[in-house]
Amino acid sequence: MTTFTLAQIPAQSGRTVVVTGATSGIGRVTAEVLAARGARVVLAVRDVDRGRAAARAMAGDVAVRRLDLADLASVRAFAADLAEPVDVLVNNAGVMVPPLTRTADGFELQLGTNHLGHFALTNLLLPRVRGRVVTVSSSGHRFGAVDLEDLNWERRRYRPMAAYGQSKLANLLFTAELQRRLAAAGSPVVAVAAHPGMAATHLLSERRGVQRLLLRLAGPLVQSAEDGALPTLYAALADVPGGSYAGPSGFLEGRGAPTLVGRSARARDVAVARRLWDVSESLTGTAFPAGVVAVP
Repeated sequence: MTTFTLAQIPAQSGRTVVVTGATSGIGRVTAEVLAARGARVVLAVRDVDRGRAAARAMAGDVAVRRLDLADLASVRAFAADLAEPVDVLVNNAGVMVPPLTRTADGFELQLGTNHLGHFALTNLLLPRVRGRVVTVSSSGHRFGAVDLEDLNWERRRYRPMAAYGQSKLANLLFTAELQRRLAAAGSPVVAVAAHPGMAATHLLSERRGVQRLLLRLAGPLVQSAEDGALPTLYAALADVPGGSYAGPSGFLEGRGAPTLVGRSARARDVAVARRLWDVSESLTGTAFPAGVVAVP
């Protein structure tokens, strides 16, 4: 596709989609669009009341299930409760530059939510996935570096933006290694990634101080949550190869029609991707399912 708009999205009847973090921003738009096109959409959300409020505003078959990615017990409970086949899993939920905070399992919050929670969720659901895994990264991955010796910032001085960059880089390394494993297993399921550019979501609106000023100056690059969701929808629905990375086509990938975009050299490091996978398995107690095949 050379262009991709909401109007081009075909009927999704008979398909089931799970979207994490679907109460606001691009996750909510993604869920809303797919439900309106006939998909059964499961809103995987930390705040069930907000999830129900979001579901009431959506047309179509929408279910709400509790999922706290910052708590592996919640991830396991969600996966155990979701018995139906999943056509598309959208790993969308995320946090951005909070003060140093630990998850229920002791992980740095951004790594724990943005990467490790989704890593565990994907591995637990993979035997029931029959189409695609879409993981939402960020152009912020370009200033990230994965420190395999101190992923959870236990020895380094904590830097929120650097931790965010690490978590978003981890999303791309995870996607690459997941795709490698799926292909090696002969599975037709594909793993892809996307980023929304500079989208006007709550992650941006909550910034303060210098960050808020910089975002105001970047105003011409900022697009709506509706447009910010297009790369995710493109990655979920368009005919793209496994391992692809979608983002806006405009200046600095801040806005514009979705297309396949490049990634940093660190995001293409096969050896680091494999090592990160091994460490993530150890930290979460989950692994790529042996003999995984697509659900009929």
